[in-house]
Amino acid sequence: MDAWGRKVSMDLSYYHCGTKIIMGNGSTKEISRVIKEYYPDKTRIMVVSDRGLVNLGLVSTLLNTLDGAGYETILFDSVSQNPRDTECIQGARLYMEQSCEMVIGFGGGSSIDTAKAIALLGPNGGTPLDYFHKKREYENIAPIICIPTTAGTGSEVTRSSVITVASTHQKITLKHELLRPTLAILDPELTYSLPAHITAATGVDALVHAIEGYTCKVTNPISQAFGARAMQLIPQYLLQAFEDGNNHEARAMMLEASLLAGLCFGSADVAAVHCLAEGLGSLYDTPHGVANAVFLPYVIAFNAQDNSNIHALISRLMKFANDYDSELAAVEKLVTGIKKFTEDLGIPRLKELPNVKEEDFEKIVHLAYINNSTISNVRDVTEDDYRKILSNAYYENDLVWS
Repeated sequence: MDAWGRKVSMDLSYYHCGTKIIMGNGSTKEISRVIKEYYPDKTRIMVVSDRGLVNLGLVSTLLNTLDGAGYETILFDSVSQNPRDTECIQGARLYMEQSCEMVIGFGGGSSIDTAKAIALLGPNGGTPLDYFHKKREYENIAPIICIPTTAGTGSEVTRSSVITVASTHQKITLKHELLRPTLAILDPELTYSLPAHITAATGVDALVHAIEGYTCKVTNPISQAFGARAMQLIPQYLLQAFEDGNNHEARAMMLEASLLAGLCFGSADVAAVHCLAEGLGSLYDTPHGVANAVFLPYVIAFNAQDNSNIHALISRLMKFANDYDSELAAVEKLVTGIKKFTEDLGIPRLKELPNVKEEDFEKIVHLAYINNSTISNVRDVTEDDYRKILSNAYYENDLVWS
C-alpha cells in the first residue's frame, strides 16, 4: 500500500530520464559547444519552431549562432498550437529532402512535440498513426535537442509527443523512451518576453502535469518527489511571472517548476483533466493550457470524492490549506483555491472560449473517453462521468466534491 492506502506493485514502478539538462541564464549560447561535444559528425540541423517566435526574432538569434559555428540549418516553422499529423509529415519530408542529421525543437510544447515526431518520421517514414497503432517500430530516431521558450509543457524531458490527427480531431500520444531528447537547454532569458496570457496558460499546464503525475494510478515515488516540488513552486511564482514578466526570479523558478512537472508525469502519466482538454483542443484548437485550466477544478472535485486523503495532501503542498485543516476542509480549499487561482490568472471560463458549442459535447466526451490516459485517472471515470464534468464546467455548477 502507498501512503494513501492504494495497492501498488514496486515491481511495476520505474523511472527513467536519459536527457542531459543544462539550466541557467544565457545557457542557449552553449548550444554549438554542446553539439560539437555530443555529435561531432553532425552538420545539418533542422530547427523546428513556430512563426510567432520567428516574428519575435528569437529564432534568427539561434540560427545565427548555429550558422556562425559552421552548421547548416534548415528552418521548419509550420507548427500549430495543437500540432497536426499533417505538419509532422510535411516536416519529415523536408528533413529527408535536405538530408538533415538532427533536430532542435525551439519553442513551446507544440514545437517540441513536432520536433520529436519529425525526428521519428524523418529517418523512418510513415505517419504518426503508424507508430500509435504499432504498425512501425520506434527506431533510428534522429538526435533531439530541445530549448523551451515557455514554462509549461516539460516536453523537453519527456518520452511523449502529442499530435492531433487532422482528419478525425483525435489527439494521439506517441510514447517511447527513444523520444526523450538527448539534451534540454533551459534558459530563463528566453521566457522574459512571453506575453502574460501565455505565461498563465502554460504555467497552469505545468501545474496540471504535477497534480496528475503525482496522483494518477501509475505514479511512482520519484515522480511524486518531482511533482511535490513543482506543486510548491507554481502557486508561489506563477502569479508573480504573470503580473511582471521581467521578474527574473519568478521566470527562472517557473522554468524549473515546468521541468520538474515534466519529470513528474513523464515517467508516470496524465489523467482526466488532460483527456478532456485534449478533446477540446483537438476540436477548437484551444490553447492546451487554457483547456486544462477550465476543467481542472471540476475534475479535482470529481476525483476527491474517492480520494480525499491525497487531495488534502496536495492542497497543503500548494498552501491552499494548512496542517491544522481537516481533510474535508483541505479538499474544499483545494477546489475553491484552484478556481480562484485560474481566475486571477485571467483564464477564461469554458463558456467564454471561442466556438465552444453544446452540440459538440458528445464529441468531446467521446474523445476524452478514448484517450489512452483515461485509465490512469486516480478515480475510475466513465463516459457519463466525463459528460457530467463537462456540463459542470460549462454551466459553472457548484463545485461540490462530496
